Amino acid sequence: MHAITITSLDGKFEKPGQVYYPLSLRSVPVPSPKGSELLIKLTAASLNHRDLFLRQHLYPGVCFETPLLSDGVGSVISTGPDVPHAQSWMDKRVILNPATGWKDAPDAPEPPGEFKIMGGTSFYNKGTLQEYITLDVSEVEEAPRHLSDAEAAALPLTGLTAWRALVTKAGEANSGPGAAVLITGIGGGVALMALRFAAARGADVYVTSSSEEKIKQAVELGARGGVNYKEAGWEKKLLGMLPKGKAKFDAIIDGAGGEVVEKGVKLLKDGGIISIYGMTVGPKMSWLIQAVLKNIDLRGTTMGSRKEFKDMVDFVKEKEIKPIVWKVIQGLDNIEAIDGLFDDMKKGSQFGKLVIEFGDSSGSKL
Repeated sequence: MHAITITSLDGKFEKPGQVYYPLSLRSVPVPSPKGSELLIKLTAASLNHRDLFLRQHLYPGVCFETPLLSDGVGSVISTGPDVPHAQSWMDKRVILNPATGWKDAPDAPEPPGEFKIMGGTSFYNKGTLQEYITLDVSEVEEAPRHLSDAEAAALPLTGLTAWRALVTKAGEANSGPGAAVLITGIGGGVALMALRFAAARGADVYVTSSSEEKIKQAVELGARGGVNYKEAGWEKKLLGMLPKGKAKFDAIIDGAGGEVVEKGVKLLKDGGIISIYGMTVGPKMSWLIQAVLKNIDLRGTTMGSRKEFKDMVDFVKEKEIKPIVWKVIQGLDNIEAIDGLFDDMKKGSQFGKLVIEFGDSSGSKL
């Protein structure tokens, strides 16, 4: 089968941030399911920022042997000998839990050190940018039937991250009916899924972006409004958009870091929540005494547990939510086009997920 990895330069690792590892299309044996594993014929996979960071050696555990990407969808074509009710899994279209080692603890993975994310590292030898994969039956969910392969492939990692940031970390009261939620940097996969989830939960959602077009698109997807964060005084303008009787935001869902605490002091109610799932502006930011005096709670959050993954998928099925797919290219052997998706991510030009399709879920034969 075909699989795509990154390739070292001159047979050695380079300094983080000073390299851009090329993609390599490899021919490798088709794996055989053992124990309680399923053999899945993958049909689509999608990019996340961690994949770009791996190519730049800005992510731990860079590996030149493990296929890239964490998100994938496909059909079960065979099962290991210990899979319960094995026949019921045959030909079933499934989406893959993008990580392993975190069952259901609400605070952090249990036990410590066992949490591993799929794709491109030495910590977990699974990745979705390949034609076939074996995975334990406990690590898949039936793909929502209202989603295409591209949409289903766009869901797992961003959906799980957004769900935990919004529901688990911001909390029910700050992300449901009557709540005012600000989602910063709209356009990325996690931010868009947080928008979809918050709107479906009945919250009033607002967004920020440097692109007026992205703000307009977010409103079409359910946001009540948005502002360009490059405009002077945008915080006051944003507060003026809140519904009558609502003076401040309940929660901010943020992936940038930077000045989010400084802005949050002005935007959040006393006791408001900043749920931060990334720090793309930089690895450090300030914590202000004003935030302390307002009892603002800054909560770091990562992807999520297996339970949260199931809860998220069930919600997507119930509400028939669709991830936003910005671009789809065809074929694992289409290296130039796959490289182009990485270029889109580097430029930040996308509004939604970047997907590679390389199979047909209606076919289930090896």
